[in-house]
Amino acid sequence: MHLRAEAIVLAVRAHGEHGAVVRGFTRDDGVQPGYVRGGRSRRLRPVLQPANTVLGDWRARTGEQLAALTVELVTSRAPLHAEPLAAGALEWLTALTAAALPEAQPYPRLHDGLTGVLAAIEAATAARDWAGSLVRYELLLLAEMGFGLDLDRCVVTGAADGLAFVSPKSGGAVSQAGAQGYEARLLALPPFLRAGGATDWPAIFDGLALTGHFLTRDILVDRRAPALAARERLVERLHRAVA
Repeated sequence: MHLRAEAIVLAVRAHGEHGAVVRGFTRDDGVQPGYVRGGRSRRLRPVLQPANTVLGDWRARTGEQLAALTVELVTSRAPLHAEPLAAGALEWLTALTAAALPEAQPYPRLHDGLTGVLAAIEAATAARDWAGSLVRYELLLLAEMGFGLDLDRCVVTGAADGLAFVSPKSGGAVSQAGAQGYEARLLALPPFLRAGGATDWPAIFDGLALTGHFLTRDILVDRRAPALAARERLVERLHRAVA
């Protein structure tokens, strides 16, 4: 087994006295784990920060063996780890992706989506500039994992207009008319998730509540549940920042 590709670093786990097991997200070959000799060294620690992009070279005698991995830095996002909101976003995005995706299965749309969110965080002057993109990435991940929401038509009336809510059970959109009397039982559907474009903080928090419900119910369960702690920290920081 030999693979050479660019990868987004998702997770780094200490292994042995000096090494590290690294999970990198490649566009065409999905999540690939590998053992990096000296991965905890002073030289490699800055390279192996989650959300960095590296050029990886994986080599193993068999497909079942953990590959030996060497890395070269392509894009460092180290400065973002000094900013609390951006650092929280990087921690959550990489933790979510690492927890949700099976290994060695390609998800090019998710790779492109994650690359886009990371670029938005790098380019933004304020958290509101990237928070909507983060919610859309969560929505994309749900769809790619087979838990996509149906936001095209109202599940009650069949109408395509006036969609304002989502059923927490079915994941289907509900119009204002179809929700009468049941609004308190439904999740708000912020317009930017259907129409795109700029948004405001109330809509962003509505979006986070919406995707958070389905991520918690359908994706981050059992052994994957600890990743939710990173999301809770991020949402708390966002609330404090706009209070």
